[in-house]
Amino acid sequence: MTVAQQSLQGLDDLLKLDFDFSPELFLLFISPDIDWTEAALDTLTQNYPSALITGCSTSGEIMGEHVSDASIALTAIAFEHTRVKLAIESIHKSPEDSLASGRSLAQQLIEEELKHVFVFSEGLDVNGGALVDGLHAVLGNKASVTGGLAGDGANFKETFVIANGTKLSKSAVGVGLYGSSLQVGFGSQGGWDSFGVDRLVTKSEDNVLYELDGEPALKLYKTFLGDKAKELPSSGLLFPLSMRVNEEDQPVVRTILGIDEEAQSLTFAGNIYEGSYVRLMKANVDRLINGAEMSAEISKQAAGQGDRLALLVSCVGRRLVLKQLVEEEVEVVREVLGPETATTGFYSYGEIAPFDQFSACSLHNQTMTITTLSE
Repeated sequence: MTVAQQSLQGLDDLLKLDFDFSPELFLLFISPDIDWTEAALDTLTQNYPSALITGCSTSGEIMGEHVSDASIALTAIAFEHTRVKLAIESIHKSPEDSLASGRSLAQQLIEEELKHVFVFSEGLDVNGGALVDGLHAVLGNKASVTGGLAGDGANFKETFVIANGTKLSKSAVGVGLYGSSLQVGFGSQGGWDSFGVDRLVTKSEDNVLYELDGEPALKLYKTFLGDKAKELPSSGLLFPLSMRVNEEDQPVVRTILGIDEEAQSLTFAGNIYEGSYVRLMKANVDRLINGAEMSAEISKQAAGQGDRLALLVSCVGRRLVLKQLVEEEVEVVREVLGPETATTGFYSYGEIAPFDQFSACSLHNQTMTITTLSE
């Protein structure tokens, strides 16, 4: 596997690209704030007509040890033994449609020797949990799945994905990687602290939470936030919920994507199940960075030797908490994975990965999720 990377600050940087190999796959993580995305995609498509070009919008672009805004994090990849295939599917917000979209993506990609699937999805008008359930329903244990939901800074207005060099809204893209030579490692860890008492979800529908302990969910949540309630929904990124359906379950974290004052409800990136228990969470900076380090350790254990590519998908909520320390979680990942590993990625509205090598794929929030590839 051959990898080349460049952080593009403008079209001039793109025009200077000169690879000593023929890229088969481009991963592009793109700031929604730049106005030259289409021009960049047109240039890449014209210059590399046989390459697959994919990626998504971000809440921050990761390249090497740095986190940037107003840029494109570009990674060009050529495989020695691995075949690559791209699939595209439209996305609709209802859980039934998101489930169907996940199934369709998986059905387009499932073939002999499918080893891994990268998924990049619209970040707002999707039920991420249902999308992942649809993928898992078709793929089962035949292939691992990782990826994330596209970001839009802390604006929550519009996200997009890139498929075949085209910018698409309300869509998801899947990248299938095929071949027995490919080695894949992954890890997903958080580092948030739960506090307060468990609250019973007494009314919810899919990813919309209406009542906790019989009380209006938004009203109760605002009492937790105090003055920060005025900044919802963006301030909700600082106070996610942990959810467990059964006592023996490993809790998953859910982040708020929107609120409805009239219905007094909260909308999350993934489903919130009636009868489950949730607890409020808050950030601990040291634990967030330690969580990133642990994720890197887990992903490295399953990775192959030699040159590697690592895809980092971290939550926008982590970035808002870490602020000027945000690069520390990227740096600690680089330290663990070593200089032979090329790293790229983005800050997201949701992360897709198993907890570890033996778990089913899940939608996470507020984690650092890492995927390593080697041949």
